[in-house]
Amino acid sequence: MVARGAIGRRALLAGLAACVAVPAGAAQPRLAAIDWAMLETAMALGVVPIAACELRRFRTRAVTPEVPPSVVDLGLRGATNFELLQLTRPDLILSSPFYLTIEHRLGGVAPVLSLPFYTDGEAPWPKSLNALHRLAACLEMPRAAEIAEDRALETLETHARQLAPMRERPVYVVQIGDARHVRVFGPDSMFGDVLTRLGLQNAWDRETRFSFSAPVPLERLAAQPEARIVVVSEVPVLARRGLAQSVVWNRLPPVAEGRLSMIGEVNPFGGVPAGLRFARLLRDALLRPR
Repeated sequence: MVARGAIGRRALLAGLAACVAVPAGAAQPRLAAIDWAMLETAMALGVVPIAACELRRFRTRAVTPEVPPSVVDLGLRGATNFELLQLTRPDLILSSPFYLTIEHRLGGVAPVLSLPFYTDGEAPWPKSLNALHRLAACLEMPRAAEIAEDRALETLETHARQLAPMRERPVYVVQIGDARHVRVFGPDSMFGDVLTRLGLQNAWDRETRFSFSAPVPLERLAAQPEARIVVVSEVPVLARRGLAQSVVWNRLPPVAEGRLSMIGEVNPFGGVPAGLRFARLLRDALLRPR
């Protein structure tokens, strides 16, 4: 069973404190999203921000939810265009602790709602569900968060039932940057957290930093020879060529025995939509006939 998120009263009040400038009962509050997970959270509630950062990259790396072309691109997440941000006249700016160094400048434009999603050693899925409710409380639309959470949990439960035949093997979830190393996602990543909520075992049982462990030599994936390997995101061309000629890679039991799956782009530091996209792509890949 997929656990429902819970909001502490103190956490909710802290979130509400950032929302004093949002017009009560506004039909469509003007939101500006610096953080991608917060952008996803707003859109999961059915609210399209008027502005957000790195939209061209978001559309290729996160893919979903689909951001309309009318949303203003504020530039890099770590180097926001503050003049453009001011011109968009946001009621509320959506951020996260990743951008703590610029939060004082953001606060000079509009109130800031900064919510944590990724903390070393802590599961991000419950934090993502909490973010739905805290943002919805700010926007005076709590029912939207309830609906979004119910749909998300129902979707994961459905995928978990479908993936039941796959539970006999642990799964490595990795990204490949070059032909000798991988980034391996642990239980405190969105991928690792959702993986276990689908009833599957994460083959990576070592420590991670900021949700993943990298760079990890390919040979480390031989520690659990019975595992499956799931590669998230497109493999760079040079790495692809190198892997084709790599003795280490091709002798890994999951690769040699056909237990290797490739899935599309997913935002590794996203919110509920990213978790659901990963779950769907993982289900499709593991259940695809060989």
